[in-house]
Amino acid sequence: MTEEGAVSCGSVRALKMDFITLLFIIISLSACSAQVPVVLWSSEGHSLSALSAPAAGEIVSGGKLASYLKSALKTSPHTVVLFLQDQLSIDDFTVYGGVFGNKQDSVFKNVEVTLEASSHLVVPAVAWSAAGSVQELFQEVLGVAGLHVDSAELAQLQLSSSQPSLLVLSLPYASGPESKEFLRKNDETIGDALTLLKAQKVPYTAVYTGLRPSHVTEEAHMAEGFGGRSLLQTPEPAVKEPVMFNSTGGPCILFWADALNVSFEKGAFFDLAPLTFNKSVTLDGSFCNESTSRLVFNYKDVMGYPTFQLIFSMSKIFFPVSARNWMVMEHVELNYNGQRALFNASRGVYTPAEYSFHCQRVSSVESPLLVPNSTLDNATKWTIMFTNFQIQSFNVTQNFAYASDCASFFTPGIWMGLLTTLLMLLILTYGLHMIMQVRTMDRFDDPKGPAISVPQNE
Repeated sequence: MTEEGAVSCGSVRALKMDFITLLFIIISLSACSAQVPVVLWSSEGHSLSALSAPAAGEIVSGGKLASYLKSALKTSPHTVVLFLQDQLSIDDFTVYGGVFGNKQDSVFKNVEVTLEASSHLVVPAVAWSAAGSVQELFQEVLGVAGLHVDSAELAQLQLSSSQPSLLVLSLPYASGPESKEFLRKNDETIGDALTLLKAQKVPYTAVYTGLRPSHVTEEAHMAEGFGGRSLLQTPEPAVKEPVMFNSTGGPCILFWADALNVSFEKGAFFDLAPLTFNKSVTLDGSFCNESTSRLVFNYKDVMGYPTFQLIFSMSKIFFPVSARNWMVMEHVELNYNGQRALFNASRGVYTPAEYSFHCQRVSSVESPLLVPNSTLDNATKWTIMFTNFQIQSFNVTQNFAYASDCASFFTPGIWMGLLTTLLMLLILTYGLHMIMQVRTMDRFDDPKGPAISVPQNE
């Protein structure tokens, strides 16, 4: 290869690295609300370059994570083993890692022993979308494609320390009581993989991280008017579980709300939530498939009606503009005493198919997201108001996915602040303009001489 060709190739690679670093920054800015840890270490006898650990509480962005990884590869081996777990949070290490002296109960025994004997870096909080793109970054730096293998296949590979390689081992995870056992098995898989590399005498750089967080920390809300502790506190009410509809393939619809208020002919509201979440309601008539979902709540003796149904109908629609599938709620329906009230919801209740939809207030009045169907007179007689409403009807697991909120970027409070600020700026500008027009006197009367006559045009 000529010198000119080498320079050109180096310039192209530098441009690619700059582009992926910029992409990391953009992704991290859009998903800083949830974090995953990243653990980086090298094999015995090799050391990472001097990397300063992030400050306590700092959420590492994609750009800073890219700089960490690129700096580490300057001195560490270019045989990279990437352990990608489906879900991982720093809470998994604190709960199951024996950090409070119970080392015998730790599920990360192999990882802990390896870190103690090697040069390592632990980044507790990384924006999870950036952490999920670690594989793409290594591929750009090493110039090789990632090879997805398992422990059995790793034993059959003939690795060379002179050639860069990227090995990706996917690790499963399940939330709930099974999570501890999954983490223990994953730690054994990591230990087996590192033992095989050590047996082949191949130096390596290892990274352990997750594709998305397994735990999302919620802010603790203080009691109204009281911010301290009390020896005699009233026990908090148990959090009601979301309603889950299961099909033959597993869960397919999740639903939750604080209140489900309905009113007929502007009468008093009746809350359906207590009946919905105490497992006294039936879901007969509900169904789901790849493109359509329908959730039916069947009540008895509600508001004087022997039978009463609350129905949510959702569809999965592909929009070419966004090049992705969206969950769109077509309508909300009330069936009572053989009559029907239909509310259109497609204009306001929608979210990417991979997410759940959340809204603090879904109502048929006051900025309505539910619009009464004009072809049915019964719909205009009813008023619907759902509080803290959340639903997911596609790609459902045991818990809600990331929630796409209905709140717009410019809320009424933001508009009021902007308009007030603009009005104050106009008043300030007008005042400065008037002050600048004031002219000082350049002539003065002499008490011993004649009076000065100032023309009006001056």
